[in-house]
Amino acid sequence: MQPHLINKLRVKLKKGKPTIGGWMQISNSNIAEIMADAKYDWIAFDLEHGSFSMNSLADLVRTVEIKKKIKFARLPNKNLEICAQVLDSGCDGIIIPNVKNKNELIKIRDNSYFPPDGKRGVGFSRSNLFGKKFKQNIKNKTKPLIVAMIENKEGVENLDEILSVKGLDAILIGPYDLSSSLKVTGKFNHPKFKSIIKHIMIKAKKRKIPIGIHVLENKFKSVKFYLRKGFKFIPYGTDAYFLNNSITDSFR
Repeated sequence: MQPHLINKLRVKLKKGKPTIGGWMQISNSNIAEIMADAKYDWIAFDLEHGSFSMNSLADLVRTVEIKKKIKFARLPNKNLEICAQVLDSGCDGIIIPNVKNKNELIKIRDNSYFPPDGKRGVGFSRSNLFGKKFKQNIKNKTKPLIVAMIENKEGVENLDEILSVKGLDAILIGPYDLSSSLKVTGKFNHPKFKSIIKHIMIKAKKRKIPIGIHVLENKFKSVKFYLRKGFKFIPYGTDAYFLNNSITDSFR
């Protein structure tokens, strides 16, 4: 973990300043290096839909770390053991998929915090250089960044209680899953989808919790559109999406 970078991003979010992140699905350290060298504020490893293993994650984390960028892991599920594993690998924060109620969020938060604030196991790991920086890390008491994904109608219905959970740094809308739960998959201009987005934004603004949405298409004007709307935590594209489109465009 990189306490100074975590605190810097946390302060940035609390002050209402936007952050833009890269999203990785391909387990390759060369791609990680290229993305970390770009203008992203942070890099997220998508363990839910990507081709990652816990064995490869540490090398990818190390690659991004060299570029002094924040590393997030988008968890593959809400299995509590995964939280500690990705944080022990050196990730600075977690993005929790499909949070439906506050109890799910609290359980994962507690398993991401060291005692006395939480229940995460204490031991030597890559995050403390296998013991070399153990005392320093414990002394810092830096808590990992926590981002909850809102991807389902149930999460929207329980949004007030989710937003009230202490330690929540931001929420992130998963547009495809959320639109699918509304039975308008991928139709982001549909009135039903746009209405839900507006509803989420109002709730988040009232609670002073930064809100984000994944902008998949490789058009920065789309990022600017959401920034103007007040979104502060924006994953932009994916490595696979950019690569696919670049290859396709090269044959036009």
